[in-house]
Amino acid sequence: MAELTLVQAINLALTQEMESDERVLILGEDVGKNGGVFRVTEGLQQRFGEDRVVDTPLAESGIMGSAIGLAMGGLRPIAEIQFEGFLGPAYDQLTNHAARYRTRSRGAVTIPLTVRVPVGGGIHAPELHSDSPEVIYAHTPGLKVVMPSNPYDAKGLLISAIRDPDPVVYFEPKRIYRAFRQEVPEDEYTVEIGKARIVEEGSDLTLITWGATTLQCIEAMDNLPEDLSVELIDLRTIYPYDLDTIVESVNKTGRCVIACEAPKTGSMAAEIATAIQEHCFLRLQAPIQRVTGFDTVMPYYKLEMQYLPDAKRIGEGVMACAGY
Repeated sequence: MAELTLVQAINLALTQEMESDERVLILGEDVGKNGGVFRVTEGLQQRFGEDRVVDTPLAESGIMGSAIGLAMGGLRPIAEIQFEGFLGPAYDQLTNHAARYRTRSRGAVTIPLTVRVPVGGGIHAPELHSDSPEVIYAHTPGLKVVMPSNPYDAKGLLISAIRDPDPVVYFEPKRIYRAFRQEVPEDEYTVEIGKARIVEEGSDLTLITWGATTLQCIEAMDNLPEDLSVELIDLRTIYPYDLDTIVESVNKTGRCVIACEAPKTGSMAAEIATAIQEHCFLRLQAPIQRVTGFDTVMPYYKLEMQYLPDAKRIGEGVMACAGY
């Protein structure tokens, strides 16, 4: 079993799905000859040809519209948008067409489309390259939204997304593209969309997160008092998220902290906190804490890491909730 980075795991998933299903193709800016801006699709055009790994013009609305048409025609396109901020020009096509077509056609037409998007901060990129807009797309009926935190999940979730009959937005936390390696099976496997992962079991407090922030949560837990037992949940799927696992955990622990990179107001952290108080109100022993980004535009390089929730801030949130 090879130890792979997140980039390598995604590349392996793409390779295997393109080998096993001729309907799968990739389109996007620089995905072919250059292998993508982060080299995630490196080598795929040479292996599968220009008809299946297509370099497109710099036009996100055109990429998304073309991908929708290809999906309607029976193919399984994978559209790459270079950075999450560039989803804006493709927003109309994605939310008003891809997300609605199953309902609009009363189930006669589905859109088996995967949209791959690097997401989040931490790499000192310029403006429009470092945001966390996952809640926008989770709020769009008809879209599924996933975000892996490790290479194993990255491969399994991507294969599930490609095989799904409906559009899936697959967010890739760029900060951890090459941050660490993990054993990833060579054989094909899937990770179920909509199922969270309990990273570590605990009994005193539930810590919920997703994407790159999972690593900061693990670091924070390493520095907590030994007698504080924290259960860490990696959401994996932003929508539809695994409410059953969350409710079971919070009913057990009575306390909850939610950590994510996105701005605090209206975030997925707010949605999850509301769902917890609806389902776990009588079991809660403390107010739910949210440790998030700030309600500002992502700052430039010198302040970027101060914007993102780090282990220290997450640890402080956990201790405040535990000590209430």
